[in-house]
Amino acid sequence: MRAVQRQGVHTTASLQGAAAEVVARLPSSLQPYLRLARLDRPIGTWLLFWPCGWSICLAASPGQLPSLPLLATFAAGSFVMRGAGCTINDMWDKNIDNKVERTRDRPITSGQVSMFDALVFLGGQLGVGLLVLLQLNWYSVLLGAASMGLVVTYPVMKRFTYYPQFVLGLAFNWGALLGWSAVCGTCTWSVVIPLYMAGISWTMIYDTIYAHQDKYDDVIIGMKSTAIKFGDQTDVCLTCFASTMLTSLAYCGWASGQTWPFYLSLMGVGGHLANQILTLDVNNREDCAKKFISNRWVGLGVFMGIVAGGLVKEKEELQLDSLQESLSLERVLPGLEGS
Repeated sequence: MRAVQRQGVHTTASLQGAAAEVVARLPSSLQPYLRLARLDRPIGTWLLFWPCGWSICLAASPGQLPSLPLLATFAAGSFVMRGAGCTINDMWDKNIDNKVERTRDRPITSGQVSMFDALVFLGGQLGVGLLVLLQLNWYSVLLGAASMGLVVTYPVMKRFTYYPQFVLGLAFNWGALLGWSAVCGTCTWSVVIPLYMAGISWTMIYDTIYAHQDKYDDVIIGMKSTAIKFGDQTDVCLTCFASTMLTSLAYCGWASGQTWPFYLSLMGVGGHLANQILTLDVNNREDCAKKFISNRWVGLGVFMGIVAGGLVKEKEELQLDSLQESLSLERVLPGLEGS
């Protein structure tokens, strides 16, 4: 079992690609802090950013691309706050990470970074995150600040509930609310709530897959997760979450007036999720790692569908306006001829 786990660790590391290589080439004194913020594993930043990007694009005006400066601001915020969340997680888990094969080399639990230094580093991360947040309107600033409770408490949830993935979903998908408010100055709840639900369902899928990598160690040390709770019924549970995600996205598209490219993208995303679930081997850490990382394409697929759907939206509206004008003329002309 240990041999299989070690193989999974090396495979997961190899999947990180260029980011891990860049971190490895930087000064050795910086590397523990960069790994503490998971800069060598950028998948988490992507998963945090995509709900923000979805929301910003949905709020864009018909026929126009979303605001690139705003997308860049949220990308920077996702980068910083994902790192801050990882630092908080490792501070909470200092005394249990060394009992899990995959996490025992993390900087705090291995002694490369002290708790005090981690706290100072966290303060810097949160300071930068606040500066990014302050670039938004005040409604969004207050809304973003409201998520900090979830960010701080999520890491302890696995000690008390088998559903820490749900709490992670609440925190990780807050951008579904924040992106819309950053564009519009308020939230249109009929759009952002189903988008938020879709994101939470998506998190339940990918983080359950992720948790299957550690389930044997988690059972031994008394930690809880949906991977342990669902067990052999994981495929059934993930199918339910995938159905909820796609249904919520479809409703969100209807509520925001999305067009055919968006729904076409949902078909592609649904196919990808189906392939993930049908081919998932929950007892193979290598396969779980690959399936988890592949979720970046799910986020990109929805993002591209929203952008394309928004661009087509103006054309359809123009066609509808033209049709309405033609019908109006048809009603007016007979009256003019009769007079």
